[in-house]
Amino acid sequence: MAGKIREINADQYEKEVLGAEKAVLDFYSTECPPCEALASKYEDLSILYGDDISFFKIFRQENRELAERLGVSGSPTVLFYDNGEIVGDRLAGGIKRSELTANLNELLSEDRAREIAGSIKPVRTECQVVILGGGPAGLTAGLYLAQAHVDTILVDTALPGGYVSTTHQVSNYPGFIEPQQGFMLAHYMSEQAKAAGITLRAAVDVTSVDLVKKEVVIDGFETISARKVVIATGSSPKPLGIEGEMEFRGNGISYCATCDAKYYEDKDVIVIGGGNSAIEEALFISKFAKSLTIVHQFAELQANKEAQKKAFADEKISFLFEHEPRAFIRHGNMDMEVVVEELKTGERKGLRTNGVFVFVGFIPNLSQFNGRLKLDQWGYVDTDEEMRTNIPDVYAVGDVRTKAYRQITTAVADGTIAAISISKELT
Repeated sequence: MAGKIREINADQYEKEVLGAEKAVLDFYSTECPPCEALASKYEDLSILYGDDISFFKIFRQENRELAERLGVSGSPTVLFYDNGEIVGDRLAGGIKRSELTANLNELLSEDRAREIAGSIKPVRTECQVVILGGGPAGLTAGLYLAQAHVDTILVDTALPGGYVSTTHQVSNYPGFIEPQQGFMLAHYMSEQAKAAGITLRAAVDVTSVDLVKKEVVIDGFETISARKVVIATGSSPKPLGIEGEMEFRGNGISYCATCDAKYYEDKDVIVIGGGNSAIEEALFISKFAKSLTIVHQFAELQANKEAQKKAFADEKISFLFEHEPRAFIRHGNMDMEVVVEELKTGERKGLRTNGVFVFVGFIPNLSQFNGRLKLDQWGYVDTDEEMRTNIPDVYAVGDVRTKAYRQITTAVADGTIAAISISKELT
C-alpha cells in the first residue's frame, strides 16, 4: 500500500489502533466513488504526518462486526484516535483534505502542526481544459473532451453528480423506461466520464480561480493551469430570506427531500413552493409524512400537469394558495411554526408543523469568481450559442448560464456543445 499506510483487519484493531499513541483509521469499501476520491488525499497526508501519526485502513465489507460496533454505517468513514480514545470529527462521504488536516493537527502540538504545514510544497499541474463542477453539464463536457483525447481535469468541491444526485427520482431522462434514482443517474454519468479518461479532483476546496490566467488553485497548494476553462458550477436552492430561516436551516428547515424526508415519518410537513421541484419533491415526502401542506404564492401551481394531477390525487396533500411565508418560529425540539401572509388581505396566521421544505427556485453558484463575467439581470452567465463567455477561452454550461429552461437534458446539451467547440479549437 502506497504512502505510510498499513492495512489491518478486525483482529488487529485493538493492538494496532488502540495501542498507538496517535492514529487515524479509514473504513473503506470497493466500488465506492467517495472512497476513491479520498484515497489519494489519505495517501498524501500519510506521507506528511506518518512520522507522528499511525495511518490505517480497514476493509469495511469484510469487517462488518467491528464497523457496526464503532457505529460506522457507510464508506468511507475516518476516525481519529488519541491514546486509544476516539476524538475529533467523524468524517464520512465526500471528505475534504482540509477536514482531514484539521483533525490531524488537533492530534499534534501547534508547533509540530505548523512545521508540517510549512513543509508542503506547491504543485503545478498542466492540462488543456479544466472543468469547474461535476454535475451533468460538467460530466458531459468531460466525457466528450476525454473521448476526443483532450487532456481534461474536472474539479468539484463535492462528489460528482451535482444537484441531480440529491433528487429522489428522475422520470424524464432519455434512455430509461423506468424512473431513475437521482444519485444513480449521477453515478452512471461520473463513471462513464472517468472510464473515458478524465482526471477527477473531487471533494476539494477551491482556493482561488483566475479566469484570465486560466489557473485554479485547489486545497491551497495545487495550481491547475489550463488553456481553456469550463464553468459548470450549477446553482443552489434559493433561500427565502425571512426571519428564522438561517437559524433553523438543517434543524427544522430543509431544501432536500431525498436527504431529509425519511426523518419525517408519520409527521406533519409544510412545503413552500409550487413549481416542478416543489410538487415532485412533495410527492416523495408524502410517502413518509402523515400530512403535507403546500404553501404557494399564486392561485395555481406552476408544476407540470402530470405532477399536479398526482399531487391533487394524493389524500395526504392539501394546498394553501396565494399565501407567502413571512417567518419561521421554533417550538421546543420538534415543532416549527410558519407565519404566512394571505396576499389578498395581508392577514397573517401561524401554521404549526414538524418540519418545512423550501423549493422556490435556484441561484447560480458564482461566488468564487472575480466579477469579470458578463451576467444577465438575474445573475446567470451570459454565453453565445457555443457556450463562450465574454472572457476568451472561458465557457459556461448548465444551470449556471442564461437559458430558458434548466433541465438535466439541457445541461447535458450545453456540455456537449462546449466540448465539441473546444475540441475543434484545440486540434
